[in-house]
Amino acid sequence: MKAIILNLSAWVMLPVMDGFAKYLSSTLPILQITWSRYFFTVVFVLPIMLVFFRKNLTWTEQPKLQLIRGLLLFCANILFFYSISIISLAKALTLAFIAPLIVTLLSPILLGEKVGFRRWAAVIVGFIGSLIVIRPGFVEFNLASFAALGTGVMYGFYLIVTRKLHNSDNPLLTLLLTGTVGAIVGSIIMPTVWVQPTINEWYMMFAIGFFASLGHFFLILSLRYADASKLAPFGYFEIVPNIIIGYFFFNHFPNQWHFLGLFIIISSGIYIFRREMLNMPN
Repeated sequence: MKAIILNLSAWVMLPVMDGFAKYLSSTLPILQITWSRYFFTVVFVLPIMLVFFRKNLTWTEQPKLQLIRGLLLFCANILFFYSISIISLAKALTLAFIAPLIVTLLSPILLGEKVGFRRWAAVIVGFIGSLIVIRPGFVEFNLASFAALGTGVMYGFYLIVTRKLHNSDNPLLTLLLTGTVGAIVGSIIMPTVWVQPTINEWYMMFAIGFFASLGHFFLILSLRYADASKLAPFGYFEIVPNIIIGYFFFNHFPNQWHFLGLFIIISSGIYIFRREMLNMPN
């Protein structure tokens, strides 16, 4: 029960971060918002690591994978923050939910896992769900929707790399290194896009990093009490606070096509998780 509460708490924190990012996107560059997510994550996480988890600050056994993981998440955040600057939070997150499908699609190549007919069928059904949300040919072409799909693709690769790191590096160290990679890369880019924030914007930029680090910290704590495969389906709970924030603060509410696509994508994702938990290739 403790694992579920911590996991669900994480999926409440992360949509709050997205809400601040969407609000700031009307006045600040997307790259600057992304930089703040990483820079203030390091500002928040590093002191905690030094004070409470100093023993875990041993150097990574796989620095190349840590670098790749950090770059993948950094790119995923750029795509997602761009998408929510144009489309609703709920639509962007729904399209990003294809990440587990991407993992299944790529796992035979990158992880050497066997994927049977039923899981391939679930992947195809999930992509159909994303097409229902986008409805190409029926609504105006929107680059932001494809950026949200790109988020799911990048996050799928990120999850694959995370699996490879699971047995070698401490999760808290991985959290810190991921934030550090994003902060360094973002800081290199910042002089080309920087817009001087107001005091309130500085507060919101800090809040983005704070809620990002708090959300991921809760995720890590939840994994102490339950396996990742058992907690994975709870990640879809993120859509609930996402819809609430979108409705009350941005006057966005999903339509019937969005809900239908969301149902299909989540159903296919949960089916894949269940097959993985049972270690079934089909």
